[in-house]
Amino acid sequence: MKIENVNNVEGLFKLLNDLHGKVELVSPEGDRINLKSKLSQMLMMSQMLDKAYIKELELIVHEPEDMKKVVEFMMGDAHN
Repeated sequence: MKIENVNNVEGLFKLLNDLHGKVELVSPEGDRINLKSKLSQMLMMSQMLDKAYIKELELIVHEPEDMKKVVEFMMGDAHN
């Protein structure tokens, strides 16, 4: 799932942390990074603190209910 133009970066990471299943970020090189790991979240946040939004990222969300929550979040974020 590709996500584009995330205005609420902090909200996205809070949502990802609250999901039940495995969530992975796919790097441009094709590496998969476990976003449920606190270390991964801290590293991602430190790299994005100077940015007001995320232009694009690719996630793999393993649970259908979690995917639904991410889609709902992104639809709400698009209206803000």
